[in-house]
Amino acid sequence: MSAGRWGSATHEYGLPVAGRVVEVLDDGALIDGAPVRLTPAPLAMLKALATRPGHVLSRAELMSHLPSGQALNEHAVEAAVARLRAAVGTELVHTVVKRGYRLAMEPTP
Repeated sequence: MSAGRWGSATHEYGLPVAGRVVEVLDDGALIDGAPVRLTPAPLAMLKALATRPGHVLSRAELMSHLPSGQALNEHAVEAAVARLRAAVGTELVHTVVKRGYRLAMEPTP
């Protein structure tokens, strides 16, 4: 599937995450150029994490990015992150104990 059918990238270039290149699209992602389909909640988590690459986002912050009707509690964030990891690989999203989640990369200013 071509990137054009998947929507436009939210970054001019891919993000270097855990030794891979991640491009966030409007309706999915490209991981090392391979398309990955994401449902709305995991996609919302990836988009939110990609807005602050490498920085920790709290569960409360991430909850505000979930599609309406899905942001019931922090468990919804944990479930969305678990589905994101299942789709893109567990090494791309790190848990920061008692703080939240971040993309597996050094923070950018």
